[in-house]
Amino acid sequence: YSVSLTVTDNAGATHTKTASVTVAAPGPQVYSNGADYAIKDLTTVESPIAVIGRNGNAPTAAKVIIAIEHSFRGDLRVDLVAPDGSVYLIKNYNTTDSADDVRGTATLNLSSEALSGTWKLRVRDNYVNDIGKIDSWSIEF
Repeated sequence: YSVSLTVTDNAGATHTKTASVTVAAPGPQVYSNGADYAIKDLTTVESPIAVIGRNGNAPTAAKVIIAIEHSFRGDLRVDLVAPDGSVYLIKNYNTTDSADDVRGTATLNLSSEALSGTWKLRVRDNYVNDIGKIDSWSIEF
């Protein structure tokens, strides 16, 4: 941007100073929800994050960081739900995956989605005998 400042004194003399100012785009921002949400057998739970005051669309490489505690992670399907209701698969359920917990980062192309609104992490437990919780999750864009 080009900015000019003109100063006039009481006698009517003026002086103008012009300068160039560069405004950098803000870096990625991280939005988080650290509240616990119980995951019971054969249920679906959603954990929301409200993003307010952001213009434009999400990036092509948005990061979703998840920490889910569960004693049989194969039971779980994990999705990101955009403010308009669009669903993005993060992890599908897999009956042979008997390890504990779902932790990590998923990179998603969310460029067709508006940034502002309520984003949700949706977890569906697809089997019985194992329970857990959404411990925390974040979205970075």
